[in-house]
Amino acid sequence: MMKASMKTTSMKTTSISTTSLTRLTTLAVLAAVMAASPAALTTAFAAGNETPSSPPPSDAKKGSKDKKHHETRPDTRAFLDGYRSAYATIYDKHDYTSAIAQLKALQQDDRADVANLIGYSYRKLGDYKVSQAYYERALKADPNHARTWQYYGLWQVEQGNRDQAQYHLGRLAALTGTDSAEYKSLAGALAQAPGTGLTY
Repeated sequence: MMKASMKTTSMKTTSISTTSLTRLTTLAVLAAVMAASPAALTTAFAAGNETPSSPPPSDAKKGSKDKKHHETRPDTRAFLDGYRSAYATIYDKHDYTSAIAQLKALQQDDRADVANLIGYSYRKLGDYKVSQAYYERALKADPNHARTWQYYGLWQVEQGNRDQAQYHLGRLAALTGTDSAEYKSLAGALAQAPGTGLTY
């Protein structure tokens, strides 16, 4: 009877040890995934996607019942659908003229994401002056908008302004780190020999 009791206790201990080990392993894996997730999410968002960031804060005072302000803000669903459509027009169809019209129709070029894509589209069409104005508008709306620092930096490289592009690269390093897609893209462009006539 004593041996049976010891055998049962030994089996319970082994069972508890195996269960505890499994739980600890699961917790360790979960902790590693959770620790990695913020960086992965930041990189994915910073790299740009078809969902824009939040709009800039309104100049209107909190609690204001300004009807005109509320009437001019587009329906969120309609805005997101329009933004995603323009995004696809740029990156899937490479139809920059249509994308500009779609983005301007949103009447939200005070948002960094929208202004940046308009600037990008004008740059791809070769209209550098208008492109620059939209990049600057995007940075005025959000001075920490990584994708604008990247695209405006590429604009600087194309214009031969390597010192300015280097400044943009420094801003990206501070905002996203040196492992981000934005940083690597601009660093790669700067690594090319000057005067090669490449466009990005």
